[in-house]
Amino acid sequence: MPNPPRPLIVRLRNWVGDVTLGVPALQRLADAGYALQLVGRGWARDLLAGHGWHVHVQPKPMRERVAQLRALAHEARTRDPGFDRRLNAVCFPYSLSSALEMRLAGLRAIGHAQEGRSLLLARRLPRPRGVHELQVYWDLASALLGEAAPLPATIGLRVAPGAAESAAALRREHGIAPGYVVICPFAGGTWAGGDKTWPAFPEFAAEDLAALGRDVLVCPGPGEEGVARDRFPRAVRLEGVRLGVYAALLRDAALMVSNDTGPGHLAAAVGTPLVSVLGPSDPALWHAWGPRVTLLGGAGSWPSRDEVRAAVVGALRAG
Repeated sequence: MPNPPRPLIVRLRNWVGDVTLGVPALQRLADAGYALQLVGRGWARDLLAGHGWHVHVQPKPMRERVAQLRALAHEARTRDPGFDRRLNAVCFPYSLSSALEMRLAGLRAIGHAQEGRSLLLARRLPRPRGVHELQVYWDLASALLGEAAPLPATIGLRVAPGAAESAAALRREHGIAPGYVVICPFAGGTWAGGDKTWPAFPEFAAEDLAALGRDVLVCPGPGEEGVARDRFPRAVRLEGVRLGVYAALLRDAALMVSNDTGPGHLAAAVGTPLVSVLGPSDPALWHAWGPRVTLLGGAGSWPSRDEVRAAVVGALRAG
């Protein structure tokens, strides 16, 4: 007889790149027999649809967030009588509020001890310093499972069949030929106060990428449409693309060129060759993860157009 399900409530982080880097840890927990009940932003449901996990959209008011967690815990108890006798939640965020909400909901959570939240967690670990963020999440899963394991070589994000069909329909609608290149010239937030947007991106796209004779796609997010239209007029602009469809478009692309931002992590996660252009970011801690990632610049220095052009040509030749 198969083992009964072990529900595990997991609070996801709030950024696309962070959630993507956490996929290997989540998959490891699922493979170990946990029935994942994920709580996060609305886009996480679409991003993770290919894995078949339950993703519950977190409400904004704290009282409603606690009520949501209590309801999930109540449902879990009906499926697993031992739910309250074990660690039954994972808190990936580092904030005090995320741990407090789990404690108020009666959950026994594992998470990192910082921001004064140690007493709110059933098991707290020191947050490791100087390691890649994927390893931070991976080691948290190791602690819950009580067993260390080598870091995965790839993220292995799965694309849902419906997302793949929608991406194929978009390519047909816009006449996008195979071998296309996707660019992400946007970047959310800053690193140590520095802008993560490569200043030479518009000229590089208009001249260097155009010279390759391939279709170039850009998928602006909310608020980025004007920048895409004004600075990248020769690119095929696909607006309002859901994350799952974006992942499918990336999976079938020949290459992505991206700033240090979520879609770059997404490209690496589905195995697409990525040229990751960094400026202020520290590549040791946050770089896109995978064997087909080329990192250029970082730690306060931007690469030249010649360096990026050479990396793009090399990646396309390598296939």
